[in-house]
Amino acid sequence: MPKSYVKRIQEAKIYDLVVKTPVDEAPQLSLRLGNRVLLKREDLQPIFSFKLRGAYNKMLSLSKAELARGVIAASAGNHAQGLAMAANKIGAQATIVMPTTTPQIKVSAVKSLGATVLLKGDSYDEASDFAKDLVVEKNMTYIHPFDDPDVIAGQGTIAMEILEQVPENLDAVFIAVGGGGLCAGMAAYIKTIRPSIKIIAVEAEDSACLDAAIKAGRRVKLKHVGIFADGTAVAKIGKETFRILKDTVDEVITVSVDEICASIKDTFEDTRSICEPAGALGLAGLKKYVDSTGVKGKTLLAVECGANINFDRLRYISERTEIGEKREAILAVTIPEKPGSFKSFCMSLNKRNITEFNYRMGDSTKAHIFVGLQVSSDNDRFSLVKDLDTKAYPIVDMTDNEIAKLHIRHMVGGRAQEAINEMIFRFEFPERPGALMQFLIKLGDRWNISMFHYRNHGSADGRVLVGLQIPVEDRGEVGSFLNDLDYSWVEETDNPAYQFFLS
Repeated sequence: MPKSYVKRIQEAKIYDLVVKTPVDEAPQLSLRLGNRVLLKREDLQPIFSFKLRGAYNKMLSLSKAELARGVIAASAGNHAQGLAMAANKIGAQATIVMPTTTPQIKVSAVKSLGATVLLKGDSYDEASDFAKDLVVEKNMTYIHPFDDPDVIAGQGTIAMEILEQVPENLDAVFIAVGGGGLCAGMAAYIKTIRPSIKIIAVEAEDSACLDAAIKAGRRVKLKHVGIFADGTAVAKIGKETFRILKDTVDEVITVSVDEICASIKDTFEDTRSICEPAGALGLAGLKKYVDSTGVKGKTLLAVECGANINFDRLRYISERTEIGEKREAILAVTIPEKPGSFKSFCMSLNKRNITEFNYRMGDSTKAHIFVGLQVSSDNDRFSLVKDLDTKAYPIVDMTDNEIAKLHIRHMVGGRAQEAINEMIFRFEFPERPGALMQFLIKLGDRWNISMFHYRNHGSADGRVLVGLQIPVEDRGEVGSFLNDLDYSWVEETDNPAYQFFLS
């Protein structure tokens, strides 16, 4: 079955618009990981993403009648830009339906290429449903972003280039997966031409639809999709892409937001390019693979598949990078409330670099401090915690505590004695104009808000930490009330970060 794609890929006539991108060495990563690390630079395409390949290949396959009706697609951004540029090249009219959460840089880029942009829904799936309605209503030609043989073949030209550029000793290729078009095209070609090369699919852990499908033995739809890596935020793997991937992928690796952020920094340090979160998935998976298997001396290639990122998202990414690289420990430490205790604690760190320190007097006997410390690895962090514990400092490791990283580090310094019956909840909602106000309106005045922290991270989703004063007799109603808000939520009342610093 994958063999049928080889001819399609080899015959793709896309290079009057598409760039044959280089494979670059990553010297610092190679040295650090003990393997030869290569990056396929799809961020150097005219639209800064590989999506131009599939969109243009599909457009070239359309009849004059299909083109005359106008083309339409749903996309989180990069397919939209590819289709807009391809339509502009051919002289067809393109309409793109994009989720309202799409980064503005992608929306602006699509408009600048002459396409009509419609913003609908909070996710790709909602945008796709709207686009399909327009296909019926206006008799337009729908161009699927990933689940189409011509699109898959266009993306597969990347694999053809890689095997020409790295003719021998390539051990594994790491490929980002959203709907699966990129990975399916590349896997079909590589597993036919050089089947010894491992194909490692990489997904964000909060949108891992391929991993779920492989485990279930069939395509499944995820109940919730995280949209930090918006370019791969797909709830269900494609039908045609899964048909290919289930037989050609050697392994699926899922990676966290912190690991993605760390790989964005790694890419910058070796190439001076800044990739988008989805563009860093391949490298994040490569690093995790090396860490889990301990392989040395291999040639490993990651596809750097996109670089369309809003500049203000870099604030959030830079905050999470050091944790993702396992270079920062976030700790809650209890010290005596007496003169000289702060100095004694700092001296006990043996000149270890302090990255953050937050403190306010708690009571007359003890103080809880929120401290960030530089470490070199997880093992170094564990050793640090053990060392402080042996020095009689009560300590809680909060490095993997989401509300500590997202909220508490910006809030340390106050307790309200009047905040009785307080319960703490963490919410996520789509980051779009008016979303915060809509959230507050939905929350209404049922219970008093005793604490509220919201910070725009330049991300596609907003994160809110809320304290509500809920009488004991009302607590049986809390779950159903919050579910009706239609926002993802988690109760955090027992979270040690809250208990130490704000309760």
